[in-house]
Amino acid sequence: MSNTYTQIHIHAVFAVKYRKALLSKEWRDSLFKYMATIINDQGHKTLAIGGTENHVHLLFGFRPTQSLSSLILRLKRETSEWINREGLTPSVFRWQEGFGAFSYAMSQLPNVIHYILNQEAHHAKTTFRKEYVKILKKNEVDYDERYIFDDVV
Repeated sequence: MSNTYTQIHIHAVFAVKYRKALLSKEWRDSLFKYMATIINDQGHKTLAIGGTENHVHLLFGFRPTQSLSSLILRLKRETSEWINREGLTPSVFRWQEGFGAFSYAMSQLPNVIHYILNQEAHHAKTTFRKEYVKILKKNEVDYDERYIFDDVV
């Protein structure tokens, strides 16, 4: 898009279906690399990816050539297919519906990157649910408690 100049940085968060601990440390870095490839191939710029066994945080420079929802849908679809094709989980793998997405200014990126890359240490102190609600409140996002997560089965 000629004459279109943007600086949009998105921090996206989404979880494994029912927040099951399925993202094994053994292959999580490969998953993150695969996600970065998908993001970059869509014309965006990956800045950081991190997470734990039950959720993922992404930070990327977002280009307005695609909707955010279509990018996240593509990420979830292609990574679910990869995880299932490779047989990396004991049962069929699925991501939870929905996602959180928050924008940050350039000056905030170093702190957000540090936060994303240190998820393991962060979650030694707090649960994903508490973390997610805190992010929603910090960003003044209205939410309905009933729809934050699917219930665990």
